[in-house]
Formats: sequence, C-alpha cells, structure tokens
Amino acid sequence: MRISVQKLTLMAMFVAIGTLASHLLWIPAGAAKAFPVQHAINVIAGVILGPIPAVIIAFSIGLLRNLLGVGSLLAFPGGMIGAGLAGYFYKKRKSIFSAAIGEWIGTGIIGAIAAVPIASIFLGTKTGAFFFILPFLTSSFVGGFIGLLILRIILKNKAVVKLQSKSNETSV
Repeated sequence: MRISVQKLTLMAMFVAIGTLASHLLWIPAGAAKAFPVQHAINVIAGVILGPIPAVIIAFSIGLLRNLLGVGSLLAFPGGMIGAGLAGYFYKKRKSIFSAAIGEWIGTGIIGAIAAVPIASIFLGTKTGAFFFILPFLTSSFVGGFIGLLILRIILKNKAVVKLQSKSNETSV
C-alpha cells in the first residue's frame, strides 16, 4: 500500500491531536475512559483518508494513550472498529452522516461488546456488555456529532477535495 507524504502527515497530525486531547477531555466510564475527540477523529479520518488509515490512526492514538497512562486497553476495540466502520460506511454511501453512523455502531455497540472479554481478561472486570454500551455509545455519539460539524465546515470550504487531488501526486 502506497501512502502519499501528505496523507502520512495528516495521519500524524490526527494522532497528535487525539493523543494531546486525551489529556484534556475525557469522561470516566467505570473501567473505561471515554474520549469524544477520538470519535470525532475517527469520523473525520474515515471520510478524508478511508477506513484503513482511520484504523491505523485509532490504533496509534490508543497505543500512545496507554503508553502515557491516560488510556485503557478498551481504547483498541472501540476506537479501531468505530474508525474502520466510519471509513467503510462513507466509502459505500458517500455520506458524512453514514460515516457517523458507522462510528456509532462500530464503537457504541460492536466495540462495547468486544470490550467485555478484554475487560474480563486484562482488567479483571466482570461487567457485561450493557455496562459498556451506554458510555461507549454516548461518547461516540458526542464525538461523531463533533466530527460531522467539522466535516461540514471542511467540505464547505472544499479543503478535502484539494487534499484528495494532491495526495495522488507524491508517494512514499
């Protein structure tokens, strides 16, 4: 897979924003920590860059948050599944609202269910899926909505079109 220098730089910027924002804005949710900025980034990256780069960004943010001690292992299933579905839904429907729906389903429902065995094995928490669905869904809804607002501004100014046309010029 070839990634342009411009896309790689944008991916790094998303990772930096997501990692730094995790120090400022998070919501305690039992064994999990909810990060609405992560969900906004998932939607934006899924639309602008596609599903695979969005998953790489979500993984990188989750890894850095865990290494810095501000995240939990539950960042991986929620963030990565949500980012992947946001990009996939956008790719299929070409609608930013579809990307947000992908984030909400991916993180809020599927990611919450996937978090149950991870919480049980690695965190020693014996909670069920319903314990994670409400905080994951709330956080992903807020973040997805923020991502939608930001994307509307970006698309209104045609910044994404310029990025997508230039990203095919230079490859690494």
